[in-house]
Amino acid sequence: MSRVITFPADASGRPSSSAFGRSVVADALRAVSGEAAAAAEAEPDWRRGYLTHFRALVELGVSGGTNRDGDSDSGTNRDGDSDGDSDSAGYAIAAAGLDAVHRLMPVPIGEPARPFETVTVEGSEKPALDVSLPYRGELLRGAALDRRLDEWVAAGVVEESCAHAVRAVADHPDWLDLSDQQLVVLGAGAEMGPLPAVLGWGATVIGVDLPRVWERVSASAARSAGRLIAPVGASGTPGADLLEDVGALAHWLADLPAGRIVLGNYGYAPGAAYPRLSVAVDALTTYLQGVRDDVVPAFLATPTDVFAVPAAAVGQATARFHERSRLARVTGALSGGRLLRPNYPDGADPGINDSLVPQQGPNYALAKRIQRWRATVARRTGTVSFAVAPPTRTRSVVSNRLLAAAYAGAHRFDVEVFEPGTANRLMALLLVHQLRNPRPAAPEAWRDETVEAAHGGLWRTAYHPRTALGLAAVRGLLPG
Repeated sequence: MSRVITFPADASGRPSSSAFGRSVVADALRAVSGEAAAAAEAEPDWRRGYLTHFRALVELGVSGGTNRDGDSDSGTNRDGDSDGDSDSAGYAIAAAGLDAVHRLMPVPIGEPARPFETVTVEGSEKPALDVSLPYRGELLRGAALDRRLDEWVAAGVVEESCAHAVRAVADHPDWLDLSDQQLVVLGAGAEMGPLPAVLGWGATVIGVDLPRVWERVSASAARSAGRLIAPVGASGTPGADLLEDVGALAHWLADLPAGRIVLGNYGYAPGAAYPRLSVAVDALTTYLQGVRDDVVPAFLATPTDVFAVPAAAVGQATARFHERSRLARVTGALSGGRLLRPNYPDGADPGINDSLVPQQGPNYALAKRIQRWRATVARRTGTVSFAVAPPTRTRSVVSNRLLAAAYAGAHRFDVEVFEPGTANRLMALLLVHQLRNPRPAAPEAWRDETVEAAHGGLWRTAYHPRTALGLAAVRGLLPG
């Protein structure tokens, strides 16, 4: 029996995404700071005030904070015992946040009334097992790709570990043969998803998306070198709606043959549907991890979020701020400090990069934070694929006029915005690297999120991103 996933009711008896988000964030903060939790609970206007509390989740994940009794508390280790240091605060926040999500919005995985059937599309091409990257009308490989990676690192567009990962895959093109993996792509038609790349490498992909995108996805698979497998529901059209069919999909995926399942979450939904979708995928992930011991969650993090970043990123951003133009200095002064503020205090280690964009709203922020929390928790017990993806001109982003204009002017502030074809291929290469090179969790949760990050320059720009957003939009609207 299908069940539509909805928000819990607020005090008025109506489902409320704001009440849900406020409660989840407060409970996550309560793991390390009663004061911060109380501040979130008391936030009168969540749609505008959420920015402060999402930043607090990261700041306290680094510093540790205090527990609900006011005592210093770093959270708990994987066995549930106190660690006695600040390293585990980020893990404690993530675990508490996920507990709150599933307590407030439980998603039971029952037996489906009608199990999914299966359809397969076979590609007609030969696999191309070489590392290449489409970029501004060229297909970069070999020395050209190496130069581009060097230029990105020097410009602060990607972290050096990102370039290292791509080079490692280029040195081992056999890694692209993913015949030993079962790749589940949730959001098969997503612009940022790996489907085009991995099908081109000849992979077998279990693709899940809404039935309305099946024709486009299946046509792409037929022109590829891979194989696409999809669920078929009662309508007879391949596809599944995770908000209604998560139970049937969970049982269908659980019955996959023995062998590692890479469960990639690349789906997107507008507005309040997005956190509901993240909750559904997290329930699916939890169920599969409970019935199989070979599930690897995979996620792409948005760069428009809050991250703790290493001292090297702070150093480049700070140097750029001190070297800013006279016009930038005057603009900042005349604005009373509202515009072009420094990205970080001098010497911050780690720095807190706050690239949240108010126009994306609290539902978007919560949906992406749920994914980050799952990656954090899962990393302590197994392999996870996770990387910060670059700002990208996807349809969902450029449909917002302000964001589209800001992206057009972002290069003026040392931020590179990627085309979808470049971004999704780059992130697919990082997925391969992380599957072939699993690494243990770092003592501090935030450090893992910096590895192989391709943030587009938001971590290393001179200015706090929100204090440059409006100016970037103005520059983007100007000709030339």
